[in-house]
Amino acid sequence: MSRSSARAATEPLAALVAVFAVSTGLALYAGVLDDAIAGATGDRNVATPTADAVERDLTSGGIVDPERVSDVLGEIPSGYEGNVTLRADQRWTAGPTPAEDADIDRRTVSVALGPATVRRGTLRVSVWR
Repeated sequence: MSRSSARAATEPLAALVAVFAVSTGLALYAGVLDDAIAGATGDRNVATPTADAVERDLTSGGIVDPERVSDVLGEIPSGYEGNVTLRADQRWTAGPTPAEDADIDRRTVSVALGPATVRRGTLRVSVWR
């Protein structure tokens, strides 16, 4: 066998080994990246964006209407359960009792208690699986 024919036989084999190595490396990288992304989103607090949406639904002109509390459970993300509680001289709540491991977001809001009566209150949104 001549020197050129031996080289011609090993070059395709070397190319196949190189393609296999690159493919394996990409597959491993994709697996590690997928695990990292799953871990990052699995521990995120979903209560904060949910509370943003709940507050938007409850608020008109910067004042929270407590009569709307029972209508905002639709803002709880799919696959989760939630509780919305508003306190200001009184207490309004919607949803089941929060789980002990629930994500919670609390914020201070202005609450309309009657005509020309506005008090500082607390909006608490709890979200859990």
